[in-house]
Amino acid sequence: MNQKQRIIQKAEELFRQYGIRSVSMDDIAGHLGMSKKTLYQYFSEKDELVLVAVNMHIQKIEEECMACEREASDAIHEVFLMMSRILQGFSNLNPVVLYDLEKFHYSAYQRVLQHKEKFVMQQLRKNLNRGMREGLYRSDLNIDVLCKYRIHSMMLPFDIHIFPPGKYNLATTSEIILENFIYGLVSPKGYKLLQKYYENSKIALSHEKREF
Repeated sequence: MNQKQRIIQKAEELFRQYGIRSVSMDDIAGHLGMSKKTLYQYFSEKDELVLVAVNMHIQKIEEECMACEREASDAIHEVFLMMSRILQGFSNLNPVVLYDLEKFHYSAYQRVLQHKEKFVMQQLRKNLNRGMREGLYRSDLNIDVLCKYRIHSMMLPFDIHIFPPGKYNLATTSEIILENFIYGLVSPKGYKLLQKYYENSKIALSHEKREF
């Protein structure tokens, strides 16, 4: 890993833990054991570093989404694979990150919106169409409405005014919202498979706890 990659990785780690506004360039340099002068040789300002870190994170998410699509045996399985990866990522993510982006880092926030409106929307459409073809989702779904609904509902847990971080857990809130969304999609055939996946996930979680 080269010096620039080290900086980006450490910055993202600190942003995720403390929020973006709370982390200064001095903080990042200090955690890396380098001078601020050296840091500024790679990034002229914090806003530039934030944008690069966001782009790197989005690229990783998109790669994981494509991998879930390839690995999934059906549309519901794809949702479970993504849910597992998303919740794992949310387990150590400070919810104020999105708020900080919107308020203080315009370009990076616009990149997040672009990712959501284009890539995520496309993946949602593909999953809904797949589920309907497989007979796992209801045949009367309005894909356009549901995609827009899901896009906005997935951002809801990050709204610190509705779900204050001290009172609500980001991962738990996101899981509840996604669970209610998927139950609204499934056909009777899909409902049985959905219950099977949930049961298997509980068994796997119980096994992991015993191993720990």
